[in-house]
Amino acid sequence: MGIFKRIKTIATADMNGWLDSLEDPIAMLNEYSRELDQEMAKAQRALSRQLFAENKQAALILETKALVEKRTRQAKLAIEQDEETIAKLAVQEKLSHDKQLIVYEQQYETIKEQTETLKEKLNELQQTYNELQHKKILLASRANVAQSIKLIQKATGSFQTDNILRGVARAEDRILLMEAEVQAGNQFSHPLLRNDSSYINEEELNREIEKLKSEKELQA
Repeated sequence: MGIFKRIKTIATADMNGWLDSLEDPIAMLNEYSRELDQEMAKAQRALSRQLFAENKQAALILETKALVEKRTRQAKLAIEQDEETIAKLAVQEKLSHDKQLIVYEQQYETIKEQTETLKEKLNELQQTYNELQHKKILLASRANVAQSIKLIQKATGSFQTDNILRGVARAEDRILLMEAEVQAGNQFSHPLLRNDSSYINEEELNREIEKLKSEKELQA
């Protein structure tokens, strides 16, 4: 075999092996599990960042509300002390924080909605992952059974049934022949036990001879 032909043969075998591995259902399920693991990891990281942003936004809202309350108290105190300029500055900052608070609260609601969306997505992925694990167990069992049946069918198809039956028949004929040989040996070993009607024993022969002698004497 030439070197180029050998390389081609090896490459073809590798390609066929690769295709076989792609068609392995258990390997496919394992690959899907890994992909789902990666997606769940991404979703968990995104949810962690989202919860961090939500908590940070909630803290900012609390801080802004505290500033609004502080400036309100300062404005009231300044008015009580006839410090109009200070009162205006306090009110001005209070109104600025009020506007900021509205924006922060709107942003917080948006962040919360995004957080809920991420939670739902993560729950869906978790449910899908659990279903996949359950299906992997069932499908792996079915694949093992199918593979076992396939091997049995392959083994059954390779049986040479006719040759076996002919061999059994020959063995039976051989045993019958051996039994016949044993019976024949017994027959010759014990001639007195033979049931052949043509066999004449000594006593019968003597009686016949005596009978013939008697008949001869009478004729004389």
